[in-house]
Amino acid sequence: MRQRMGATLKSCVGVLCAAFLMAHCSLLISSCARMGAPDGGWFDEDPPRIVGSTPAEQAVNVTDKKITIRFNEFIKLADPTQNVIVSPPQLEMPDIKATGKKIVVVLKDSLKPNTTYTIDFSDAITDNNENNPMGNYTYTFSTGEQIDTFEVAGYVLDASNLEPVKGISVGLYNETDDSLFRTKPLMRISRTDGTGHYVIKGVAPGTYRVYALQDADANYMFTQKSEMIAFAHDTYTPSAKPDTRQDTIWRDSLHIDNIQPVPYTHFYPDDVIMLAFQEVQTDRYLIKTERKDADRINVVFSYGNDQLPVIRGLNFDAEHAFIVEATPKKDSITYWLRDTLLVNQDTLTFSMEYLMTDTLGQLVSQTDTVESVAKVPYAKRLKALEKDKEDWQKEQDKKRKREEPYDSIYPAKPLEPRYMISQPMDPNRSIFIEMPSPLASLDTAAIHLYSKIDSLWYRAPFEFQQSDSVLRLYEVLAEWRPDVEYSFEVDSAAFTDIYGLVSREYKQGIRVRALDEYASLLFNISGIPEKDLVVQLLDKSDRVVMEAAMEADGSAQFFYVNPDTYYARAFVDRNKNGIWDTGSYDDDVQPEDVYYYTREIEAKAKWDLTLQWNLTERPRHRQKPAAIIKQKESKEKRQLRNRNAERARQLGIEYVKK
Repeated sequence: MRQRMGATLKSCVGVLCAAFLMAHCSLLISSCARMGAPDGGWFDEDPPRIVGSTPAEQAVNVTDKKITIRFNEFIKLADPTQNVIVSPPQLEMPDIKATGKKIVVVLKDSLKPNTTYTIDFSDAITDNNENNPMGNYTYTFSTGEQIDTFEVAGYVLDASNLEPVKGISVGLYNETDDSLFRTKPLMRISRTDGTGHYVIKGVAPGTYRVYALQDADANYMFTQKSEMIAFAHDTYTPSAKPDTRQDTIWRDSLHIDNIQPVPYTHFYPDDVIMLAFQEVQTDRYLIKTERKDADRINVVFSYGNDQLPVIRGLNFDAEHAFIVEATPKKDSITYWLRDTLLVNQDTLTFSMEYLMTDTLGQLVSQTDTVESVAKVPYAKRLKALEKDKEDWQKEQDKKRKREEPYDSIYPAKPLEPRYMISQPMDPNRSIFIEMPSPLASLDTAAIHLYSKIDSLWYRAPFEFQQSDSVLRLYEVLAEWRPDVEYSFEVDSAAFTDIYGLVSREYKQGIRVRALDEYASLLFNISGIPEKDLVVQLLDKSDRVVMEAAMEADGSAQFFYVNPDTYYARAFVDRNKNGIWDTGSYDDDVQPEDVYYYTREIEAKAKWDLTLQWNLTERPRHRQKPAAIIKQKESKEKRQLRNRNAERARQLGIEYVKK
């Protein structure tokens, strides 16, 4: 019996083993078949390697302006014009090409004696098949007896919002004369990456100043006000010392295999932060005059001036023809035509005398003759009006035949103000009314505000005033009581414009939120001696939601904060005008300092938050929260960095993530 059972068991085991072997062979065959598939199998994960160069890497006493770098495989060079930086800067663009297994660089400028040259390829070199990046690579040679190896590194940030500035040139001078930035090209340069980081290589021993320049005309000097710049009077003496850093060995994208110390040479300074800005564009010139609408002429300048243009009519009397509306900066002026006869005149010809900037940068008087033509001719507008009347009359005839109520008089076109009322209303807000055209008259007695108390309506006090900066904007200020219902009402004919159009009646209910629907926020600020500080509460798009001036005790308070996620920044208001101001190189004025609260702020209803904020606790390049930084690493860069790690993980092999 036992023998039969044993034989049966052996037979079963044999069958199972045979089945396993067949399945295993099938799996092997399947795996072998997949080796040649485009999306599987082994792949080349090794970056290109340099096998030689002419002149040799780190060569001295070089006189040849042609450099050839040879690799062990076919390579690609991504956008050399943008990614490859030659230092000292070349006024004539070098010729840089990648062909086959080599890169050839031909310098067009004369070589400077006793100078270290660096050609920084950044991470633009990859192999031809798998796009494996070579990593940051810099080729170096010298026209003298030695190679200069010091480096200066740091970050460039937009001074207004601490946003990393990508692609701006950063350079050095070894002299402290302030005129150099306008008269002499930068000595050595680098360019910032997507995080605003830069490294200036091949620096000789000495003392330097650092500058940043968004070079519009490729002369490596500050020559145009439109160029973004950064400057400081601080000087730096480069140095180096042995150091170690921790390199992380990744098993896959989520798991660390090992962390090991790696020796390297640490170059100083490595934390020079430059705050870049654009100067106010004070050059004044006429951009355009246009008459999109028949009732107004728009004049736009590049920069404003308190002295508005003087208009003299050539085919009409311009003495009392206009109501003038200027923007707060007075760089855009609208001339409203008072008389409908002029509105209906298709072409208005006039001379315009205004101030403009000449070639020496001085304001001089300029007179132009302007022929202003209405975009839509009067005949076409009249035809459209007649068509509207015909359509209206047909509609009234249909109503009459159906024995429905109808009108016998064509209704006059009403004035249609734009009422801007928040729903629901916050206690610290106002009602704004924007008129489509200037008013000839308004009746404040026809404007009413009522509040509802215990189901009864009572008159509520308010103030009605015209905006100081915008001609056609009006504000209704009221002491809104939380959790109270209001009714804002405007009688018909309250507003009449200069063309005789009259407003219709208007009514809008308003609910003011209760206090328990809000949060409040208090910052206790420290870290700088300045007291003239403006603190701004920001949304997730880095836009200002609320702002408050810092009190004498170092606090800044925000009330009626709607529940949401916020961020905060502050700027030193040196001139006490309530807005951030840029800098000026010629006047030796830096932009007003900006700081960010380093964490997001979660405001919830009924919460009263008190936050401690040391403005200088972190360096400026580490202050702005990552969630609101707009200058992100490009999608292509992320894909290039992560692609090999992903494929290595699929094959179960170790990959060092760089």
